[in-house]
Amino acid sequence: MEMSQYLEVFIEESKEHLQACNQLLLELEKNPADLQLVNEIFRSAHTLKGMSATMGYEDLANLTHQMENVLDAIRNKKIKVDSHILDVVFLSVDHLEAMIESIASGGDGKMDVTEVVQKLKIIEDGKGLDAVQSAQEDALEQSKDSYSAIDYDDYEMTIIMQSKELGYNTYEVDITLTENCLLKAARVYMVFEVLEKNGEIVKSAPSTTELEEEQFEQSFSVTVVTNEEKDSLKSALLKISEIENVEIKAFNSPVQETNIKAGASIVDTESQKPIRSEEETVQSIKQPTNKTIRVNIERLDILMNLFEELVIDRGRLVQISQELNNQELQETVEHMSRISADLQNIILNMRMVPVETVFNRFPRMVRQLARDLHKKINLEIIGAETELDRTVIDEIGDPLVHLLRNAIDHGIETPEERRSKGKPEEGTVILKAYHSGNHIFIEISDDGAGINKDQILRKALSKGIITEQEMVGLSQQEIYNLIFSSGFSTADKISDVSGRGVGLDVVRNTIESLGGTVSIDSNEGNGSTFSIVLPLTLSIISAMLVEIQNEKYAIPLSSIIETAIVKREDILHTHSQQVIDFRGKVVPLIFLKDIFEINNTYAENEETLSVVIVRKGDKLAGIVVNSFIGQQEIVLKSLGNYLTNVFAISGATILGDGQVALIIDCNALIK
Repeated sequence: MEMSQYLEVFIEESKEHLQACNQLLLELEKNPADLQLVNEIFRSAHTLKGMSATMGYEDLANLTHQMENVLDAIRNKKIKVDSHILDVVFLSVDHLEAMIESIASGGDGKMDVTEVVQKLKIIEDGKGLDAVQSAQEDALEQSKDSYSAIDYDDYEMTIIMQSKELGYNTYEVDITLTENCLLKAARVYMVFEVLEKNGEIVKSAPSTTELEEEQFEQSFSVTVVTNEEKDSLKSALLKISEIENVEIKAFNSPVQETNIKAGASIVDTESQKPIRSEEETVQSIKQPTNKTIRVNIERLDILMNLFEELVIDRGRLVQISQELNNQELQETVEHMSRISADLQNIILNMRMVPVETVFNRFPRMVRQLARDLHKKINLEIIGAETELDRTVIDEIGDPLVHLLRNAIDHGIETPEERRSKGKPEEGTVILKAYHSGNHIFIEISDDGAGINKDQILRKALSKGIITEQEMVGLSQQEIYNLIFSSGFSTADKISDVSGRGVGLDVVRNTIESLGGTVSIDSNEGNGSTFSIVLPLTLSIISAMLVEIQNEKYAIPLSSIIETAIVKREDILHTHSQQVIDFRGKVVPLIFLKDIFEINNTYAENEETLSVVIVRKGDKLAGIVVNSFIGQQEIVLKSLGNYLTNVFAISGATILGDGQVALIIDCNALIK
């Protein structure tokens, strides 16, 4: 049976089962007596073992089988769960993930799992983990005696294994020359000649070049594949003069040994496994299954690109029907617009992925980080089912990692500090996601120490991020935003977790590149909350079309607060900057004609200006244009490789009349 056609399904399902194992193991650590969790982990491991064996990945199957044995002993109450046992099981899952990643990247999925299998076997036998170390040392000593010092690469191992399958013998021949041998290279040549007459040489130690140049003492080793017996080969070699001794031993592979041992344990333990009860079998059969199919994401991308072209043509048809003023045509176009709007929702929903695909990797990370920092932390995840476009999902992982690490390292105090403040020893970090309108909100909050404004100001001054004059007029939110400055860190010492001044500036830049914003709210002594706002999709967006001279531009609605008509006499001047008073706030004006060097004589004679008020975080700006055209859904297109660094332009779109409108990047305009 051809297995390659099932490989993609195998990889995807294996990742799902391993993710489930990781989550359930974390829950089991909190509730060690919950055997239902153990049963669920056992079922995932059992399924993974079956799939791996079917696909021919022996290392995967063997390790999963041994892990399954330990889980079976736990659920039958032969072993009591503790953190040491879970550490070994987590290590097993890490090995399994590494093997799956190897397969996904085109590898063979092979890995030396002897050590972790041995640890699992010791746990299964009911021995303490202190036995692991001594067992490892014994195995190391045995390996020194059993295995050759020759290292083989994958190609050489393949030759040896294929030869074995064809019935050939593989020998490691150790040859010692006499001490008074004068022409060592000549004797090496004669040895090679004899071996090549009787078989094929796979490798020598030292290498052939070193042997030819006599860069060795009296002994060397040669690995040979032959159909001759040991004795006949030895006698042929001893006929060569100045050969003192010949030792021939059968090739013994560590990988072979592991597989043989693991295979033996499979035979032993299969007979000891309890037979599942009829009730349990029926229960597993009755489990509901979702009617879903797996679709390659590339196909969805192609479908999305085709639909984007349809949206452009829809816009053109709407404009043509308005110009012709034909009622039948208008009715047909309206009907097509409704259908395409429904189709748009369906396609966008198909591209939506639950944020749990990103969130699921965090509990394990938080667990390890808490142990490294000697803190007690409870991670609560709320709204993991919230859906987001795949293109956004691919980008938000790293920013969230930075924010979580920041909350754990800087936010949550040590158990001793929390006790002294009257807080519970265990700190809480809440990761929450929810929808609101066309945006998704992700909040990371903690009940830690909060943000010390004075400390931030001192650090910002010492780093030269702000001056003492600038410091005076800063609002609370502006002080908090200083931690997003490049190179800023409040850590007293550099560690693996933080202190290098990288992280939060990357977070802000990444979020803003996705058309989102990030803000901070903090209460010193009680914790902090980082809030991220992201658009649901990046491909089709709602925008306000504006005109400057004869050029059309699109401003994303997600950046717009409102539009306004401003009288020239209301424009104020401060620090060589034109500003307006907008609802009690001083808002600077940005003239697009100056930014894009447009020869615009129209606006200079007008008594009023058309202004679009936009925002970036808590900062506002007024973009001055000639006129507002109206709101429209547009398809965001890249400018291509030749125009990658155009200031304040994030892309382009094709309008209904075939004109190209550039999409303005408001984040670049507001500093």
